[in-house]
Amino acid sequence: MRALATPDIARAVRSTAAVDVVAVGKAAGPMLRAALSGPLRLTPRHVLGVSVNDPSGLPAGVRWHTASHPVPDARSVAAARAVLDVAAAAADTDVLLLLLSGGASALMALPADGVSLEDKQRACERLLQEGAEIHALNTVRKHLSEIKGGQLAAVAGGSMLTLAVSDVVGDDVSVIGSGPSVADATTFADALAQLDRYGGRIGYPKAVVRRLTAGMSGAISETPQVGDPRLVRSDVRVIGNGRSAVVGASTVAQSLGYAVHVVDEPIVGEARLAARRLVEVASRVAEIPGGPVCILASGETTVRVVGTGKGGRNQECALAMARGLDVLGTVAVAASIGTDGVDGPTDAAGGVVDSTTVARAESAGLGSLERYLDDNNSYVILDELGDLIRTGPTNTNVGDLQIIMVASRSAG
Repeated sequence: MRALATPDIARAVRSTAAVDVVAVGKAAGPMLRAALSGPLRLTPRHVLGVSVNDPSGLPAGVRWHTASHPVPDARSVAAARAVLDVAAAAADTDVLLLLLSGGASALMALPADGVSLEDKQRACERLLQEGAEIHALNTVRKHLSEIKGGQLAAVAGGSMLTLAVSDVVGDDVSVIGSGPSVADATTFADALAQLDRYGGRIGYPKAVVRRLTAGMSGAISETPQVGDPRLVRSDVRVIGNGRSAVVGASTVAQSLGYAVHVVDEPIVGEARLAARRLVEVASRVAEIPGGPVCILASGETTVRVVGTGKGGRNQECALAMARGLDVLGTVAVAASIGTDGVDGPTDAAGGVVDSTTVARAESAGLGSLERYLDDNNSYVILDELGDLIRTGPTNTNVGDLQIIMVASRSAG
């Protein structure tokens, strides 16, 4: 997916009768500011923003909706209706510029016929509790929605141009924000299979199962599929992603005198298993003679919640890494951070641990790390140790970043 340069965007909107701008996601505020006051110098007819908080510094005339994430609420429904209204009101020669970023799936939610907001909330909560990764979660979301999976583009009166900041591993534009302007490659059958995979359909709201089953039988039309003529004038470009965060971190690490080792494979899967793989990389890198090394990785892990504790995937990944750092034979520090500044239902962005974490926990009488991991209670022990990372919302989201800083064993 190539980046779209500023002149390309300008050409795309120069000859139109009118331009409407809609920004949805955790980066909606900064993206709107850049579009309205940056090099594009757009003077749109309608400007609408949707995010988790009310940003400052927006020009007058912006209609703003604050909504809920990661589980949608009534404000998410109102925001979705407002976005659909802007798209549907456009004339044939108009352009809708959609500025899309992570979190848009929950922030812009319009339940399909026969499915209530509560049904959708319960389904999303269950999928998250069962550890569903983003592709699975969004497959279900699309088929319970009137706006996702290309359905926004299908009702647009004019052309659409989507500029996306990706929080999705692999930058699949049909997954970012559940692809409101992109053809959907998934089906009702795929969505129903995700319920079976994550907990079994009997644990989901009956209305959800009923709709997906009806869709699979052909009683409900599929979301717009590849080749749908309604989407022929919808174009999408990714303008930022997880690799952007890695490049930025790499530049800083090198300026501090670290050699940088980038893990090419995305960090996905169960958080504690991903942590084990990262520590194995650190162990190999520590064998290489030379100065200190900074290991960088990005992606998005999952957590299957089996305990009653408090935490998030980054906190759990960090805590799980601590179990291996103390046996590396050298000084090491590791962190896992959500670039949006929010990790799970907590006030932390993630956690930072080092080769003394295990010993410090024992000295403080906190017990073994396994006890906290088994109870999904990483927040509590990291908080007790002073090892939580708190940044507050960053107003962007390009996934998660993992960092391990390690001295080579030969350097001691």
